[in-house]
Amino acid sequence: MAALSSWNDTPTRAAIVDFVERTTTEGSSDYLEPGDRIAVFDNDGTLWTEHPAYNQFLFAIDRLKAMAPDHAEWNDDPALGAILSGDMAAFGKTGMQGIIALVMATHAGMTTEEFAGIVRDWIATAEHPVYKRPYPATAFKPMLELLDYLRANGYTTFIVSGGGVEFMRAFTQDAYGIPPEQVIGSTGKTEFTTVDGKPVLMKLPEMDAINDGPGKPVGIEKFLGRRPVMAFGNSDGDLEMLQYTAAGHGPRFMALVHHDDADREAAYDKGALFGGLDKALTEARDCGWTVISMKDDFGTIFAS
Repeated sequence: MAALSSWNDTPTRAAIVDFVERTTTEGSSDYLEPGDRIAVFDNDGTLWTEHPAYNQFLFAIDRLKAMAPDHAEWNDDPALGAILSGDMAAFGKTGMQGIIALVMATHAGMTTEEFAGIVRDWIATAEHPVYKRPYPATAFKPMLELLDYLRANGYTTFIVSGGGVEFMRAFTQDAYGIPPEQVIGSTGKTEFTTVDGKPVLMKLPEMDAINDGPGKPVGIEKFLGRRPVMAFGNSDGDLEMLQYTAAGHGPRFMALVHHDDADREAAYDKGALFGGLDKALTEARDCGWTVISMKDDFGTIFAS
């Protein structure tokens, strides 16, 4: 049990170990060469908490409030003004346009290096509003152990998330042991320019690609060029990534992390504002994919 010590001794843990052993044991009919051992993970809700909201969303709100004194015009914006006044119900009515407005206001107008520094400072100092701990400490200990276990068995682990790629790349090495080049996420447009004679990439207030839902398999093909053999998600936004993984030849392992532990973290699925899980859960059960119960399969949720 040492390799996955935070997992309970359940059929779910046994299925993971069995798959890894079959695909890494030479002579096995399911043996995979190391280059084919590709495992992809969603981030929010799969590797760390997304309750009560995506952590990047909470970062953007903190940043908006910090920047607000220099932007009086934001008070007249339907989305930004709603956040600044604390009316999250009104913000919710602005939908995707409101989310994009928030991201563009707080993530653009600076170099990529400046943005990475801002994220690292926030990660190092901010406290999660519910769990009262640093954001990296809201990572799920069993999933961190799973990443280590897979890498110890020759798997390469990638993040494929709807979150902003530059936001995630600022912390994934330290938080998950996943280097920046193994992170695929949503992107804003950037522009090459010079500042004080130094070549930089400037972040523009325009979206480039949203890496969610059907965008995930597109991102995998575009940046990996290989179909994964293992895929882990937790919401309907991960459905296409799991379907794409399942459609390949040879051994496949698809799993959903089901948030069903109201006592230790949160319980939600269908209809949730963040991390809604409906169609993917039905397909997982119909197709025999693994459903990871946080309540039953995780011996602990967070690291100490």
